[in-house]
Amino acid sequence: MKFTPQSIPEVILIEPTVHGDDRGYFVETFRQDLFEKSVGYKVNFIQDNESKSTKGVLRGLHYQLPPYTQAKLVRVIEGSVLDVAVDIRKSSPTFGQHVSVELTGENKHQLFVPHGFAHGFLVLSDSATFSYKVDNYYAPEHDRGIAFDDAKLAINWQLALRELHLSDKDKTHPNLSDVLELFK
Repeated sequence: MKFTPQSIPEVILIEPTVHGDDRGYFVETFRQDLFEKSVGYKVNFIQDNESKSTKGVLRGLHYQLPPYTQAKLVRVIEGSVLDVAVDIRKSSPTFGQHVSVELTGENKHQLFVPHGFAHGFLVLSDSATFSYKVDNYYAPEHDRGIAFDDAKLAINWQLALRELHLSDKDKTHPNLSDVLELFK
């Protein structure tokens, strides 16, 4: 496994080794010891989630407030997504900046999104199956979001606005500058 810190170093791209032959492939998608050595601290993933979405579905940008913050390890099983992590730690030198990477069923790459980040993804292929590990349970009363189209974030979602499909909730999130409850 190769672990590569991104432009925001706490966000890490993970490239697992894929062993393939004419029968198919084998890939080790998670190894606690290597993962913790790379991120520099213990992470206790307690739940795995999976979603399937069609082209143009944008989910995000989501986060949870303390004490229910979530670190995530995300990957795509089939299809292709643009995955985005936005730094929402007010005291961070990279506050308001983002990392975006394409995760696909073909490249098998994963992205570690630590605490203090909003997260979202956009399906680029006809459909995609998205899988992620989290280190805290979903807490609806602590669930928050940031507008996917906040001009100050300058996220290039790669599809035209008319091609996007969002939930009613995701259409109404405030811009980052209007969010009152953020991380220190």
